[in-house]
Amino acid sequence: MTIQQEIKLKMLLTTAHNDYAKELKARAFYKVNDRSLSEDLVQKTFMKTWNYLARGGRIETMKAFLYHILNNVIIDEYRKHKAASLDAILEKGYEPSVDYLSSITNLMDGKIAVLLVERLPEKYKKVMKMRYIEDLTLEEISKLTGQSKNTIAVQIHRGLETLKTLYKFNEENREAREENRGVSFGMA
Repeated sequence: MTIQQEIKLKMLLTTAHNDYAKELKARAFYKVNDRSLSEDLVQKTFMKTWNYLARGGRIETMKAFLYHILNNVIIDEYRKHKAASLDAILEKGYEPSVDYLSSITNLMDGKIAVLLVERLPEKYKKVMKMRYIEDLTLEEISKLTGQSKNTIAVQIHRGLETLKTLYKFNEENREAREENRGVSFGMA
């Protein structure tokens, strides 16, 4: 490969990274539910793409190619994690505990919070989604919205306060409904 070809490929891959890296990370995070692992998988995707291009491969549609490679990398990751037998885990000293209630409560609280974000006023909902669901920084949100970082920080703070109020109201209503039905799960 000549130097000019290498420069051209680097530019192509840099452009692809700038255009698709966030979407690929979001897809990987959705599949593996681990932010650092999802970043590693996206990095592997770009490395495999570079290797393919360096060997003389041709790519018709970069986005489709990257998603195809990412899906294969995710499948490879799933295959690496084979289930260990319970006996082997117990021999290593693992003591299972049954504290499902707190994990279920945390999961439900997270899902409720995401649903409550939808009930926020539009200006808060937009920045809350960008900050906490898309995991953007204040600077990135500022660039996307055209507002100052300070304005974004204030909107996020006010959105959180409104979300806390909605959550508290939702919990009080849930407890009241349970009392009316004579049902109590002991979750407070």
